[in-house]
Amino acid sequence: MSSLAVVARRIEAATPAHRDRAVDGLRALALLAVPTGHWLLGGFTPSPDGALHNASPLGTFAGLAPASWVLQMLGIFFLVGGYASVLSYRRRKGSTRAWLGGRLARLGRPVLGVTAVWAALLPLLHFGLGVPVDTLRTASTLVVQPLWFVGVYAVVTALTPYCVRAARRLGAWAAAPLLGSVAVVDLLRYGPYADAVPSWLGLLNVLPGWLFAYQLGVSWGEGRVARHHAWALLLGGAALFAVLLLLFGYPASMVGVPGEARTNSHPPSLLVLALAAAQSGAAILLRDRLGALLRRPALWAPVVVVNLSAMTVLCWHQTAMLAAAIPAAYAGEVPGLVGAPDSAGWILARLAWMPVFAGLLLLIGRYARGFESPWTEAGPARRALAGLLAAGFGVFALGLG
Repeated sequence: MSSLAVVARRIEAATPAHRDRAVDGLRALALLAVPTGHWLLGGFTPSPDGALHNASPLGTFAGLAPASWVLQMLGIFFLVGGYASVLSYRRRKGSTRAWLGGRLARLGRPVLGVTAVWAALLPLLHFGLGVPVDTLRTASTLVVQPLWFVGVYAVVTALTPYCVRAARRLGAWAAAPLLGSVAVVDLLRYGPYADAVPSWLGLLNVLPGWLFAYQLGVSWGEGRVARHHAWALLLGGAALFAVLLLLFGYPASMVGVPGEARTNSHPPSLLVLALAAAQSGAAILLRDRLGALLRRPALWAPVVVVNLSAMTVLCWHQTAMLAAAIPAAYAGEVPGLVGAPDSAGWILARLAWMPVFAGLLLLIGRYARGFESPWTEAGPARRALAGLLAAGFGVFALGLG
């Protein structure tokens, strides 16, 4: 404990006085919600040949849906992302192109790393250890699952200069047209003429759906979101959430449920934006209190560690769960790990597995975190090989090959 206290004091001493601890705390909280949600709400069922397939306790326990309201914190992530981006954009010393290139490289390196490593693992697992192809497809899907976020985040980051202009002109209202756009698309795909609307129309919600909270963050960073705006976001978002859920038949779960025809998150529905608005309002209102709380070195140190490993957590947390599940499949059904997630016993057992997943992620992260740093020692040939492996893994994961 004394050594941890020493580390915490060193982190405290190294923290610049101007650092916005509340924003870092919100980012860490939103980030940790991703593995927590995936680990809690994702299960595996074995087929007769021993292959693993995705399953979810939400298919049996609809009452768990409110847990997804808490764990779906991507709205907060995009909010603080927009806030941090505008501050970074304002401090840039070079061109906008150079600033954007640097931020996109920080996002791309870890993604390239995890996909290249998995591409190399696939033949080893199948031909060397006899892991069924269906298990590898399940694993690949799970690894790719959180990476869509990186692509969307890269696009909204590229739009930062335009978001800044909108914030300076419209203030907090700059996000309103994005909300309206999602509402129109939802009306078309779920309203009276839904049968005549092509299924791809929902994809029009992807950009405005996730740009909404990012734009709020940019406006916040520009000092254009006051407390009365935050209260309006909190109360208005909560009211809209309740109306959509109770009167318009939106699915209660914020994540996809196997067998359900509709999903809220892929692409984002108006319910996702309502939740993001309420979460954003609450975050802005609690900023000062959270910042004061994180003045304590023992609380601040974990926030710093999580933020320094953000992309590692995002890219590798599914691998940590798979590192436990794939070997366990050889033993048949293992409570909380391999077997239908259809009982209270499964839920309790899964909770017991959570520290194991966290420990495996720490172990993996010790080596994988290097992908977040600039690849100064990797020459053109190695980078090209990594890109080729990543592309091959993407083809396999998406079922194109």
